[in-house]
Amino acid sequence: MTWKNIPKKTIFILIVVFAVSFALQQMSTHKWTMETFHFGCPTLRTNPAPGLKPKHTNIVFLKTHKTASSTMQNLLFRFAERNNLTVALPVQSCGHQFCYPSIFKSHFVHPHTLPANIITNHMHFSKTALQDLMPNNTIYVTIIREPTSMFESLFTYYRNRCQSFKRVLNGSLEAFLNNPFNYYRPEEGDSMYAHNSLTFDLGGDKDRPPTDVAYAQAFVAEVERAFSLVMISDYFDESLVLLRHLLSWDLDDILYLKLNMRAVTSKKSLTPGLSAKIRAWNSIDAYLYDHFNASLWRKLSALGLACVSREVQLLQQHQERVMRDCFGGNRPLIRIGGNIKNAALRPWKPDKDVDIVGYDLPANISHEMREICLKYIMPELSYTQMLLRSQSQRYLENHRIQSPPKSQNLQQPKQPILPRDSQVRPNQPPAPGAYDPVSVVVKSTLNPVAEIKKVEDKP
Repeated sequence: MTWKNIPKKTIFILIVVFAVSFALQQMSTHKWTMETFHFGCPTLRTNPAPGLKPKHTNIVFLKTHKTASSTMQNLLFRFAERNNLTVALPVQSCGHQFCYPSIFKSHFVHPHTLPANIITNHMHFSKTALQDLMPNNTIYVTIIREPTSMFESLFTYYRNRCQSFKRVLNGSLEAFLNNPFNYYRPEEGDSMYAHNSLTFDLGGDKDRPPTDVAYAQAFVAEVERAFSLVMISDYFDESLVLLRHLLSWDLDDILYLKLNMRAVTSKKSLTPGLSAKIRAWNSIDAYLYDHFNASLWRKLSALGLACVSREVQLLQQHQERVMRDCFGGNRPLIRIGGNIKNAALRPWKPDKDVDIVGYDLPANISHEMREICLKYIMPELSYTQMLLRSQSQRYLENHRIQSPPKSQNLQQPKQPILPRDSQVRPNQPPAPGAYDPVSVVVKSTLNPVAEIKKVEDKP
């Protein structure tokens, strides 16, 4: 029998059956492209393809306080590692933040982490300083949170570290809000946690009176000019969809596990009266939130709410897959920080009265998956230290420092030129007390992940 003798209807049916079988096979492999095909929605992809816009890799993410920014930072760290990018990190004298709350300066950046593609550790924002440091095509992103829940989190988290909160008898949020100026001192170095924290982080004046609506309006306009996207942590997954489209990323690039969460016992419930007082006390933050929450939903509507909903659903499905892969088919092994066996996986906690939860990995997952899953659950301090070690190692391999010949001992050795930042020089420590990064790299392991896995407390 030849093809000419087969009825056209039969050939059509065979083609349809083959096409459906092929589609089902592709869907079973967890490929985003086939799973997410939807009429009227932008095409999703798993791997770069001809004709598609390349991923954007030069990013400033302003990490704000108590806004799910640690989860976002972890996502960016992992993206940087997968794509062999450089993350700007603080010099040791700044700690794991860029000498916060001092306003950001380029010499706060470790010279071994320049030139940078991504910068994401906490800082007091300065667009001018960042423009001098980062490439011209850098995209600026930040994240904010509904001010009442954010302030409750700030108060609970910093009540024994922020002087304005420490003055309150019995750590009462109600007492503080009944008369904030009994406790608040704007000149104190930690006062930004107690009043308009978002405004401060974004480079604004946290102490403008609530009656100065013109300032709030002008500041919102300034933030809108500086940032291509202001994410809202209350709609984190929807914000990630906008980020993915802005940066031409894949859905795999925005997978995450929640980090730096408080235990339920460390959270306070808020009455409507308290919520109103929080918004009144943090009036500029409230103005910022209302404006950018509305802006977020306008952008989502422009993308198509049905398409956004579909992407969020797919994102959450693949989050479930990550959790199954990392936790052996069970729910995540969430632990109070002090109960986590691996000390390097314990999140930092501000004091004994606040419990922060993290993750333990089961012992029965494969070595390959353990390497991957460790990155998803690694706290900010551990990840920052690991990246500094690995990037310093790479820097030294690319810039072999050789001693001058004996005949040239009197000459000043030439130093490598560091692009985009004339203030940072290896022979001039960027900040007082800075250490010798070469010695740190020599002492560190060439496989930081392996080192972290070994760091466990004795029983």
